[in-house]
Amino acid sequence: MLNTNEHIVAAADELLKDAGTGDPHALASFLGIEVRPIPFKKQKGVYKLISGQPYIFIKEDLDEVSYKMVLLHEIGHDMLHRDAAGVFFDQTLFDTQNSRMEYEANLFAAHILITDEDVLECVSREMDISQAAGYLRVDSNLLGLKISDMIRRGYDFRRQESRSDFLKD
Repeated sequence: MLNTNEHIVAAADELLKDAGTGDPHALASFLGIEVRPIPFKKQKGVYKLISGQPYIFIKEDLDEVSYKMVLLHEIGHDMLHRDAAGVFFDQTLFDTQNSRMEYEANLFAAHILITDEDVLECVSREMDISQAAGYLRVDSNLLGLKISDMIRRGYDFRRQESRSDFLKD
């Protein structure tokens, strides 16, 4: 099932409220998702249901920033796409040009990791997108996705260019 941006943002907000945290590991635990580090060669993460139990298998040697993004991306699949969840192999993670579900999981992760207030603070400090991404400790492409969604919701920002396949390499 494909979701509207409003549904994705509402699902992320509800999870944050119910869990009382935005910490990716705490969210996975709250949702009953088993997280297992795996020595993947290419893919960054995999979401899979095994006998009704949700699992996230995540590349064990990701840096902290990528690890949080991938984990939240996979939690997004659990929250938004469980009914379609045979297996999500995110070898080309964040490739939103090829999959609406990947876009949705990215938007979910962006909304959990980056608050509207975070973006507004960076704007008030006149940071460019690279500076803001560094300050917020997120990938600039994920920040670009967040800003695009804020524009869609009525914020008056300049649209940002971002790569959809930013964690592919």
